[in-house]
Amino acid sequence: MPYKSVRYRKQLEARGSVTEALPLVEAVDKIKTLAEVTSNRSYKNGKTRKDLDQTVEVVMHLGIDPRQADQLVRGSLTLPHGIGKSKKVVAFCDGELAEEAKAAGAVEAGVDELVDKISKGWMDFDVAVAHPSVMGKIAKLGRLLGPQGKMPSPKAGTVTPEVATAVKEYSAGKLEYRNDAGGNIHLPVGKVSFTTEILQENIEVAVGHIQKVKPAAAKGAYMKRICLSATRTPSVTVTMG
Repeated sequence: MPYKSVRYRKQLEARGSVTEALPLVEAVDKIKTLAEVTSNRSYKNGKTRKDLDQTVEVVMHLGIDPRQADQLVRGSLTLPHGIGKSKKVVAFCDGELAEEAKAAGAVEAGVDELVDKISKGWMDFDVAVAHPSVMGKIAKLGRLLGPQGKMPSPKAGTVTPEVATAVKEYSAGKLEYRNDAGGNIHLPVGKVSFTTEILQENIEVAVGHIQKVKPAAAKGAYMKRICLSATRTPSVTVTMG
């Protein structure tokens, strides 16, 4: 049986039934309450345990077949209140576009030198955007960036002529998403410190967006289950609409 910490056992007790589904506002409040649960224990050296501003995540279990290419759910979206975290963005472009990308917040911008730097192992960034004209030059990075979900892609909105705009949006927290092998979409929607109203609006926008991009080939129930959790809490099931 997997070990459950003192904090986690207290949270499970506070959460109640695992099968109970709560309206969105109640579910958000429940997660905020669970995040405040502590073990009231210190480290062996006597230091107190530091808490953190946990990230709240929504998980949507979709009625899709992830093995079918025409049922994949992938793209990007911007939440109305952000997620409480900025991202490091690099831009594959040259000339004036590279200067514009750096002015918009890119930590690195260029083509040949940037490709070489990443090929040698540099990965200190969260998102890569690229101008369509240079995709041929960065194709060889696919084996490095692909497994980490950092390879620029038209479907994700990270291959675009508007490089500076993309840099600005992703630096501010624009999200990329892609269903996993189980047909689930995982999206951060803010921090526990956000108000209930702000988290509610972000979640509603996220769920509404995923509903709108339902693949035409997906049959039957699409949004099968929605859950909320924070970094250090068990999940809570949500009823939407």
